Amino acid sequence: MEGKPVGRSRGRARGVPVAEKPPTAAQSAFGRPAASGPPAPAPPPAEVAPSGLLPPVPSCPRTIGRSVRARAPAHVNLPPLELPEGPETSSSLGRGALRGRRVISTDILTTRPEHVRDCKKGSSGYPTTLLANYFRIMEQPDWCLFQYRVDFQPEEDHTAIKKGLIRQCREELGSYIFDGTVLYTANRLTPENTELIAVRQHDKQEMRITVRLVGDMARGDPHYLQFYNILTRKCLESLNLQLVGRNYFDPNAKVEIAEYKFELWPGYITSIRQHENDILMCAEINHKIMRQETILHILEKVRASKPADYQNAFKVEVIGITVLTGYNNNTYRIDDVDFGQSPEGTFENRKDPGKPIRYIDYYKNKYGIAIQVPKQPLLVSRSSARDRRAGKDEIIYLVPELCRATGLTDEMRNDFRLMSALAEHTRVGPQKRIEKLLTFNRRLHSEPAIQQEFQNWNLKLDTQLLKVPARFLPREPIHFGGEKKVDAGIEGDWTRAIRDNSLYISTELKQWIVVAPERLVRDAKTFVAAMVRSAKNFPISEPQYHEIRNDRSESYTECLEKIMSKINPQLVMCILTKNRADTYSAIKKKLCIDRPVPSQVVTARCLNAKGIMSIATKVAIQMNCKIGGIPWTIHVPVSGLMVVGYDVCHDTNKRGTDFGAMVASLDKKLSRYFSTVSAHTSGEELSNHLSANMVKALKKYEEVNKALPSRIVVYRDGVGEGQIPFVVDHEVMNVKRAIEKVYNTPVQLGYILVNNGTNTRFFKGTKNPVPGTVVDDVITNPMKYDFFLVSQGVKQGTVAPTSYSVIYDSLSLDPDKIQILTYKMTHIYYNCSTTMRAPAPVQFAHKLAFLVSQSIHTAPTNQHLESLLYFL
Repeated sequence: MEGKPVGRSRGRARGVPVAEKPPTAAQSAFGRPAASGPPAPAPPPAEVAPSGLLPPVPSCPRTIGRSVRARAPAHVNLPPLELPEGPETSSSLGRGALRGRRVISTDILTTRPEHVRDCKKGSSGYPTTLLANYFRIMEQPDWCLFQYRVDFQPEEDHTAIKKGLIRQCREELGSYIFDGTVLYTANRLTPENTELIAVRQHDKQEMRITVRLVGDMARGDPHYLQFYNILTRKCLESLNLQLVGRNYFDPNAKVEIAEYKFELWPGYITSIRQHENDILMCAEINHKIMRQETILHILEKVRASKPADYQNAFKVEVIGITVLTGYNNNTYRIDDVDFGQSPEGTFENRKDPGKPIRYIDYYKNKYGIAIQVPKQPLLVSRSSARDRRAGKDEIIYLVPELCRATGLTDEMRNDFRLMSALAEHTRVGPQKRIEKLLTFNRRLHSEPAIQQEFQNWNLKLDTQLLKVPARFLPREPIHFGGEKKVDAGIEGDWTRAIRDNSLYISTELKQWIVVAPERLVRDAKTFVAAMVRSAKNFPISEPQYHEIRNDRSESYTECLEKIMSKINPQLVMCILTKNRADTYSAIKKKLCIDRPVPSQVVTARCLNAKGIMSIATKVAIQMNCKIGGIPWTIHVPVSGLMVVGYDVCHDTNKRGTDFGAMVASLDKKLSRYFSTVSAHTSGEELSNHLSANMVKALKKYEEVNKALPSRIVVYRDGVGEGQIPFVVDHEVMNVKRAIEKVYNTPVQLGYILVNNGTNTRFFKGTKNPVPGTVVDDVITNPMKYDFFLVSQGVKQGTVAPTSYSVIYDSLSLDPDKIQILTYKMTHIYYNCSTTMRAPAPVQFAHKLAFLVSQSIHTAPTNQHLESLLYFL
């Protein structure tokens, strides 16, 4: 919601800035080297789900009947092998085991261009040394690993039981790692297809185990890393951590926040990968919010508050959230609610085909769970394509009484007290984070079972955090009106300077409208007067005030329609009594689609806030941007440059539809932008729309500047690790071909992936590194042209760097200039008077995509709005 747009940026984490003197503003030009300067016990989780690459998993047969009306509970199906996230993922891994004895494919995607093969490091700024949340693998296995597919006859579903059966065969297998489907060992079994016999303990059933060789990996094979990750995950189990979803958490160390009925489980995320020169383990602190209420509790509350329409209200409340089922320790996303089903219904029992079993009886017999409310509806979860390939049924039914809600609702996020209570535990500062990481390392080294496992595989983990070389770039001067320059400061914060300086370029606001409920009109006039006083060189005329009787959505839209049918104002401001998503959406749809005009929405609490002048100043700046003004800018010494930001958000109303927003700069100061949005349902559609929109942006740039840009830099957000091959092979090439048709010649293009969700953390001593800190060695990926940038200063918690990966580069700019340009671009996002975690065009693109996908659900097409930052 708008109303407090400019000021200190709201990053995920805050931290204490380093009291370290950075380079001066005079050292900020591209290519100029810096002068020397200062420097309930659940079943045991699977020994599986590594953070690195996993072996291929043969498809599993369906385990229940095909009845459309009733499906088995979630746990009936074979647990799928959890696929990894990481750059080691190869398209060669898919359904079915590898055929024949051969080394696993090493076709790992390389995006590092030829011209930076020898060096991808920059040089500007002052050198420094940081600690990173990585541990070096000191010793490694030096033998070949053999990969075996393991099958059981009769079929067994539960991974814990399968592991117990394999343990009975240790004498024949030797040291091994087993995830429930695939087994790794350094011993080559004879014969290659070995049959073993074990006894299932609970029913004394004799089981025949077939162990079949499907591949081998020599040391140095990129896929060898999957073994390390499986081993690490196995070690986490030895610490009595509980697998929830993809990560491990410590329920014994949980923090109860009884007032808000939820628990906070601390945990760890680990990933072992090949970095520049060493194999390193990244370890990060994680938290899981476990609400103490079940979905049944939520149903009862909704039914009590909205008895007439409780079914729709309940669906709105729970669809899209993730739940945890304690009986099998799995998480599921809720996609629908079936009020025609209940636990008294039946599903086909696959162990006894033809004899349906009631859900109530199944849970009683299988888990000893007595369902207390037989008349509750069932939750519907649709499996992903990956899970369906692994054997899960397409539709899974869940019992609300047995599902605990996880995560936070929008209502919870808007509760300041709740979020403050949560932040006390989740915003871990650098010193405390370092202590937690070293404690985790000591736990790994002090657990006898883990040490024995490491010895068996000739592995040794360093006991200290990794030291990495870094640089902090020169501070940027912020340009205001009257040719005034202000140092952004060591924290990257120029909020105070806004009050003392005029806007860089101001557009007079002559004709504008204020729509407010009757009881808020007086406060609205006071707020507008404060805005007039706050803006030094932003002329604001007196608006027309239009009163509405109540704060219903229809009242706003009807009033706006009457106004817009008679006049065409520069801007419309709407005052809301409270932050209501439906009213906000209705206003934005009306003023972005039906009657396109820049609009500003302000909630009533801003009108009488304690710091009203500060809020009024921020709102005035935001409004000035929306009608074409520029609050501040920075110096960019590269001429003929167009910078593009692109991001994608999911449509909340239509499953499977995404909105991709593109924002492209139109001037040398990188302060005016062209924007457009397109809906798509597939990567191919996205690629086609992006190519077409790039051509539109080039034509607009040419219209404004009377020439095409000589260089184009695209910052692309919203790309998952598994999508990178498609982006490299299709999206980049489509964009390149489309813009070359405009130029009729090859163009200087840079395509940079932006990832601000990395688990990497840096520490300067026991504090956060300063904004402008770059790391481009040691922990970077040797197969990529990548670097980390800390661009945001934080006051609480640990600062999170952003990872950048250049996947296409014909810019003729060296790594140093690309890093400096990227840092410069974090200074000109006009919703915040601080540096941001991502370049401004990416922030703008996210803001636009979020607005359309969450509120409008239709792509705006008005040409006047396309050249304004109307979405701020």
